[in-house]
Amino acid sequence: MAISELLGSVLATGVLGLPLGVTQANLPGTEIKVSSPPRKGWVIYTVKPGDTLSQIARRYRVDAKAIMYSSGLEGVALRPGQELRIPLAEESGAEIRLPPGVRTYVVRRGDTVESVARRFDLTVLGLVSANPGLPSLDRLEVGSTLYIPTGEPGLLVRLKPGENIQDLANRFGLSLSAVAKANALNLPTDVQVGDLVLLPGVQAKATYERLLQIREAERKAREEEQRRLAEERRKREEARQKQLEEQRRLQQARLRQQQQVQTQPRLRRANAVVAAAGYRWPMSSFTITTYFGRRGVFQRFHTGIDLAAPTGTPIYAARAGQVDTAGWSRFGYGLHVILDHGGAQETLYGHMSRIAVRPGQWVARGELIGYVGSTGWSTGPHLHFEVRVGGAARNPMAYLP
Repeated sequence: MAISELLGSVLATGVLGLPLGVTQANLPGTEIKVSSPPRKGWVIYTVKPGDTLSQIARRYRVDAKAIMYSSGLEGVALRPGQELRIPLAEESGAEIRLPPGVRTYVVRRGDTVESVARRFDLTVLGLVSANPGLPSLDRLEVGSTLYIPTGEPGLLVRLKPGENIQDLANRFGLSLSAVAKANALNLPTDVQVGDLVLLPGVQAKATYERLLQIREAERKAREEEQRRLAEERRKREEARQKQLEEQRRLQQARLRQQQQVQTQPRLRRANAVVAAAGYRWPMSSFTITTYFGRRGVFQRFHTGIDLAAPTGTPIYAARAGQVDTAGWSRFGYGLHVILDHGGAQETLYGHMSRIAVRPGQWVARGELIGYVGSTGWSTGPHLHFEVRVGGAARNPMAYLP
């Protein structure tokens, strides 16, 4: 009995289900789904702006709760720069059968699809057809496995439960004997569920075109990110120049005030005492939205003043001192800084978007310590500024010029 007759009489019918399309030259327009290659272990993923937990879970085909458990997350909220530990599906450890002329290659650092194809004298389409589950032409996971066809080219697929060689041959318009010959099959039992089957002459053209589209989208995303970073640098430089100009203007104004004869003191008693000791406003441009004291019958006592300004506005030390605290607050201040000015006097700067000093650092009066934000218990970008004497909050308006 011929190989084709033997295989056709013994193998049961099945269904082939394969994430990117493949087409076969003698079946124009035929498109099926190709499953991704098996992966084990974890992927360390750095959260990018706009990422959500559900999107990342779909991208890696894992349950969002599995990512939360592996990464120690208490909620679904993510922040850019955060690292996630993504568990990958564990495949069976049983050895699989490879068609003759197909070998494996373990991806090294710096490898791309093009560089691996050149190394083994393959076309990119040929390598993609042997690895139709590739997520990208440029990003290959170090330590993952690629299949390298060294003989007859074709599409490499994994045999699923309930499908057989006859099904694959019919699906792609191939003869059963051609598939059996390409895979060196003498008996139906020579190939089992999970083994790789080579479909000779079939090319994953739709998959390759899809990967080219992904590459172009990633290129545009990189260019957009570069433009965004360049625009941020430009805005920061403009803000710095504006800040320097504002500082020069304030210095000139103070000089004129010192030259004028004051008939009455401009400061209340407390102002005169501590302003003379070196206090200044912590920002150059702002709007006071909340003052010190009780705000309403059902609201908490406000222990400082709120100075509203756009996110990223520079914040300066109101007085020279040593950085006592610089980090995240457990009490609603978000990213905050506390300066120790000696004599049991401290100032607190809350809700920052970014901190520019570290604990133990000495800062001069007017030195940059951070930037306005809306972290912690905040409803909008502003600076919460406190003056503490002996650990008790005092009205900052009495300590500012």
